[in-house]
Amino acid sequence: MKLWQKATGSKKEVEQFTIGRDPEFDIVLAPFDVLGSMAHAHMLEKIGLLTAEDNVVLQKGLKEIYAEIGEGKFAIAPGVEDVHSQVEFLLTERYGEVGKKLHSGRSRNDQVLVDLKLFYRSAIRELVEEIEELFAMLMELSEKHKNNLMPGYTHTQLAMPSSFGLWFGSFAEGLTEDLGLLKAAFDLSNKNPLGSAAGYGSSFPLDRTLTTELLGFADLHHNVINAQNSRGKTERTLAFAMAGIAGTLNRLATDVCLFMNQHFAFIAFPDDLTTGSSIMPHKKNPDVFELIRAKTNQIQGVPTTVSLLLTNMSTGYHRDMQLLKEEIFPAFEMLKSCVAMSTFMLRSIKVRQNILQDSFYKHLFSVEVVNELVLKGVPFRDAYKQVGLEIEADQFAPDQSQLSHSHEGSIGNLSLAAIQGKMDAAKQAFDFSKIDLAYSSLIS
Repeated sequence: MKLWQKATGSKKEVEQFTIGRDPEFDIVLAPFDVLGSMAHAHMLEKIGLLTAEDNVVLQKGLKEIYAEIGEGKFAIAPGVEDVHSQVEFLLTERYGEVGKKLHSGRSRNDQVLVDLKLFYRSAIRELVEEIEELFAMLMELSEKHKNNLMPGYTHTQLAMPSSFGLWFGSFAEGLTEDLGLLKAAFDLSNKNPLGSAAGYGSSFPLDRTLTTELLGFADLHHNVINAQNSRGKTERTLAFAMAGIAGTLNRLATDVCLFMNQHFAFIAFPDDLTTGSSIMPHKKNPDVFELIRAKTNQIQGVPTTVSLLLTNMSTGYHRDMQLLKEEIFPAFEMLKSCVAMSTFMLRSIKVRQNILQDSFYKHLFSVEVVNELVLKGVPFRDAYKQVGLEIEADQFAPDQSQLSHSHEGSIGNLSLAAIQGKMDAAKQAFDFSKIDLAYSSLIS
């Protein structure tokens, strides 16, 4: 039985094709559907579509269902179309006709849209918390290894001296920048679409400001068409935000795979964090980071898929949008696991000491020598030519123990306090406390 069904239903083939993977995603959305219904019921009482007694009964029933979801006891019964239907049927089964009143002033369009917004806020929060842990680990490693020098590369060729502190710190600061785009996605997710119905509002005197406050939204989508059109826009922004974080992890994973190679041997991990070969006893493979590299490449492909799903889509809801969940939901889980595994692995990273003392790396110091000559008054072009000729004649013999880098963000001045400040500001921009207070008030 469907909420919209009249005398006849859909053929089995149509039903199976159109439902797709929605049942598995609906279980994820279930707690958020109940929260949205709690707020909606309070609003219906305020505008007179529910009596106080009706609302008391509905709130009791919704809290029961919310608890069952938390305990893993909630399921969508066979023949029930979606989570919205299941919640309404349970209320009606347990408490009678009052359950049929809950949908007044709503469409499944704005109901699923508010469910998605609430889910996205929650998923973003979980992702931010995982990123905080990875950031803290990178900052700790950056401070710990600030004096451990390593080669820096351009074009995959030896370039200039770097340090492990600089390398770890680069990813830490990169994450603070990635949170900026994630905050834009959070802002879109943090606007209330409830009351937009099918995209054209309602003749009921709905109080949309009230549901905005009850659900802890920062604002509402005022224009009801725009509220519906935010579906897709939100997912596209989320996709790009996740792709940005994935890009940072991808570069880290690629570096790790390279630096673990025996030709580099800059870093290592304990044997129980690597994998072996079935025929080569010496192998210690970086499988975790290879999979992080592959998975983050998959995530970086999500914006393209989402953009193509939304191409040439006119105003209003289209069933095409159902497929957005198949891209966004798994991407969240995959990205969180990649962030968590990166943190887990880096806890055990071993950094090789005194790498740049080897004469193999002497050419890395060419710029240092050029700059020393310039500081003594030699014109830059003359200094550059002099050092170049020494290298060509194999007469270049720099001091490989001394470096003098002092500007912000260089080897000798990692600016870790400034980077920490960026992360603190980025975290504070996400107002999760308002959401917590709203949910606590609804559920208590």
